Amino acid sequence: MEKRYASIWFKYLRTDRHAIRRPELREIPFVLAEPLHGRMVITEANAIAEAQGVTRGMVVADAKAFLPSLIVIDSQPQLASRLLKALGLWCIRYTPVVAVDPPDGLILDISGCAHLWGGERDYLALIVSRLRSRGFHTRIAIAGTIGTAWAMARFGKATPIIANGSEIGTLMPLPPAALRLEPETVDRLQKLGLRTIGSFLHMPPSVLRRRFGDRILSRLRQALGQEDEHIVPLRPIPPYEERLHCLEPICTAIGIEIAIKKLLESLCKRLSGEGRGLRTAILKCCRIDGKIAQVAIGTSRATANIPHLLRLFKLKIPKIEPALGIELFILEVPKVEDTDPVQEALWSSSPGLEETSLAELIDRLKGKEGTRAIYRYLPDEHYWPDRSIREASSIAEQPSTAWNTDRPRPTRLLTRPEPIEVTAPIPDYPPMLFRHKGEVHAIKKADGPERIEREWWMDTGEHRDYYDVEDDKGRRYWLFRAGHYDDGNSRQWFLHGFFA
Repeated sequence: MEKRYASIWFKYLRTDRHAIRRPELREIPFVLAEPLHGRMVITEANAIAEAQGVTRGMVVADAKAFLPSLIVIDSQPQLASRLLKALGLWCIRYTPVVAVDPPDGLILDISGCAHLWGGERDYLALIVSRLRSRGFHTRIAIAGTIGTAWAMARFGKATPIIANGSEIGTLMPLPPAALRLEPETVDRLQKLGLRTIGSFLHMPPSVLRRRFGDRILSRLRQALGQEDEHIVPLRPIPPYEERLHCLEPICTAIGIEIAIKKLLESLCKRLSGEGRGLRTAILKCCRIDGKIAQVAIGTSRATANIPHLLRLFKLKIPKIEPALGIELFILEVPKVEDTDPVQEALWSSSPGLEETSLAELIDRLKGKEGTRAIYRYLPDEHYWPDRSIREASSIAEQPSTAWNTDRPRPTRLLTRPEPIEVTAPIPDYPPMLFRHKGEVHAIKKADGPERIEREWWMDTGEHRDYYDVEDDKGRRYWLFRAGHYDDGNSRQWFLHGFFA
C-alpha cells in the first residue's frame, strides 16, 4: 500500500477559538498580545485585522495608531497545544493515526482510509467542511510525503491533492520556507537569491551541506520521499471497558455472579492504579439468540471496592434473563471520577458523609426495588424558594454556598404550591383561616409578610408575600399570596410547605 498523508493548517488557530467562544468577535478586528521587553507585542491577529495591515510581531501601540478599533486580548501560550490535541483526537474518526504538528497544524496518515469516504477529494472536502462549520479557518493538502503535504497546505496555490511521484514538480515553484527550515536558513537562502526550492534543488549536496548544514538536505529528502519521516500519533484514552468470553454458555445465577466478579477484578485493578473510581457501570450480557440483556448500577461516590460493587450487581442478577445462555459479558463504565486515598484508622468516633460505609449503604438501598428516592440536597444561590436547593451529584460533593438561615424555612417544601381558599381581614394581613383539601384551618399565630421577588432574568410573573402560620392544632404552614392584594380573589393564595 502506498503511503498518503494529509496536512491540516489552522492559520488562525487561537483567534478562531476566541471567536467561537465569543461570537461578537467574529465581525471585528482583534489580536492576541503578550508583553515583551516592556511592550505589548502581537502574537496572532484574526483574519479581519490581518486584512487591514495588522501582522504578528507588531507592537500593539503601533497597530492601534492606524486601527483604533482594534481589540486586544491577552495571549495564552499553552492554548495552542491544548487546542491541537483536542482537534487531533477529534480527527481520529477519519484515521487512526493523527499527530500534532506544532504550532498550528496536524498530520494525518490516511493510507487506506480515503476510499471509505468515496475517494480523497470527498474525504478532503468532508474534513474541511466539518472544521469550517465549527469556526476554524482551515487548509488541507494530501500527498505521498509529509513534507509535500505540509508545503502545499501552507504555500500551494494549485490542487491540494498531489499524486505520488510528482513531488519534485510540485515543490520547485514554492519558497524555501515550504521545506520547514529554520528562519535563519530561509533568510540566508533569500539573500543569496535562492527564492524558490527549484533554484537549489539540483545543487550538489556537498555545496548545500557546507553552506546551510545537514538540515536542508534532510528536509529535501523527506519531502521527496527519499528519507523516511516518522510521526508520534495521538493515543486516545482507552475506554473503561472489560470483556469476558465464555467457553460454554452461562445460564445460572452463580455463573453470572462469577463472570461479574472476574470483570470487576480486572476493571477495579485499572481504576485503583489510576486513582479513580466508577460512578455508573453497565453490564451487557450477549446471549446465543443474538439479544442483549442489560443492567446498570450507580454509586453515591467514586469507588473501586470490588465486594461493594459485586453486592450491587447481585441485586440486579434476578433481572437478567439468560435464555439459552450468555456467551459474552461486557462491563462498561461511562462515568468515573477521581478518588481520595482512604487512610486506615484505628477507630472512627464520629462518622460523617466521608464514611465509606454510609455511601455503600445508600447504594445498596437504591439498588433495591421501591427505594430509589434517596437524594441529598445542597443550597443553591437563588432567593426564589423553588430554586434555592439543588440535587447533589454525589455524597461527597461540597456546597458552593452556605444555607440561608436568617429566615425560617419549612422542613418540607412542596414541588408545586397548592391553591387554598383564605379569609383575610385587610391587605397585608395574614389570613384568619384557610381551607386546604376540604379541611378548614383556624389560624392562631402568624408571622409575615416576607416578600420574595421573581428572578426576572429567568422568568416572568408576580412576586410572593409569604406568611408563617400556626393553626389551632399546633400545625405550622408556609403560605403565600401571589401578587398584590385583589379584593374578593381568594384563589391567589397557596400552600407551599410544612414546618416540623
